[in-house]
Amino acid sequence: MMNKMIVANLVHRPIRSLISIVAIGLEVALILLIAGLCYGIMNDSKNRTAGIGADVIVQPPGSSFLAGISGAPVPAKVADVLRGLPHVKVVSPVIWQLSTAGALEVIDGIDLPSFEALGGAFQYVQGGPFQGPNDILVDDYIARQKHVTVGSAMEVLNHNFRVAGIVENGRGARKFLPLAALQDLIGAKDKASVFYVKLDDSANADAVVQAVKNQPGMEKYSVLSTPDYLSMMTPSRLPGFRPFIGVVIGVSLVIGFLVIFQSMYAAVMERTREIGILKSLGASKFYIVSVILRETGLLAVAGIALGIGFSLAASWAIRQRFPLVQVVVSGDWVLRSCLVAVLGAVAGALYPAFKAAGKDPIEALAYE
Repeated sequence: MMNKMIVANLVHRPIRSLISIVAIGLEVALILLIAGLCYGIMNDSKNRTAGIGADVIVQPPGSSFLAGISGAPVPAKVADVLRGLPHVKVVSPVIWQLSTAGALEVIDGIDLPSFEALGGAFQYVQGGPFQGPNDILVDDYIARQKHVTVGSAMEVLNHNFRVAGIVENGRGARKFLPLAALQDLIGAKDKASVFYVKLDDSANADAVVQAVKNQPGMEKYSVLSTPDYLSMMTPSRLPGFRPFIGVVIGVSLVIGFLVIFQSMYAAVMERTREIGILKSLGASKFYIVSVILRETGLLAVAGIALGIGFSLAASWAIRQRFPLVQVVVSGDWVLRSCLVAVLGAVAGALYPAFKAAGKDPIEALAYE
């Protein structure tokens, strides 16, 4: 009987109920899409870093695990020192260059032979390797998004390059320039940002890490095995990620609280006589509070389902429209967003519920 009454109350005010459901849905979708974008970008970067094929990653002191942050601060001849260490087979110096022209992206300046020696030759969808200093390689995602083919002109860092080859994605950056060409463009001749190291056996990674740190002048270098490096690539390590997500959750919580508070408070005012009748028939305060909270719970469940559905549809649409942008809607964040939505809804319904339970039945029956 109570469930029928609760559903009838919500159906009797369809616009108000719909607004509440949509607001809670937007609250859930906001959290899932923001968190999903952060995780998607980070997971994509992790997968492409793992695809390079290095066993150890060496960066100069003060470097970030975020590609492009470091610039090219150290001499490329550090590679010669690394090549002389036991168990080292290949060392490939690379420049990470952050570009903000049109979109935020990282361009890799690579020495093609040593880079391919790390994890195997590039798989070319079209074209082939660099033919000169003004050539560029792009991955298939970039080719599709930018509608470029082999021979197309592409402007990078205010310089025109010719697309020499289109490679399969998953190997570091999405755009590759010859190492010397990028060094000249950014004024970092004979410099590098990072050194990828391939070993005779990945089991020797810890020994090589310690050997690098024992080299004079390299004691403060950031030297990590690839598994350790990848384990650091989490959204929580992104600068400002925690405060940003905290703000998003806080705003979402406030939205849910205000919408439910307004909806339930207005419902209580409109149903004063109904509440008076219930109390005159012996309904307890707990019963009245339970009715209000169960109505709120039903709205929250409907809003959560709408928000999850919208998030999944939006993530699919984003991937179709922007292939380079990954959105990961994880079960962990679905649970968190549900808890935030329920918490906001219950908090918004508590005052109206206790106000309804505290009404005097005689005054409520006389209410016009």
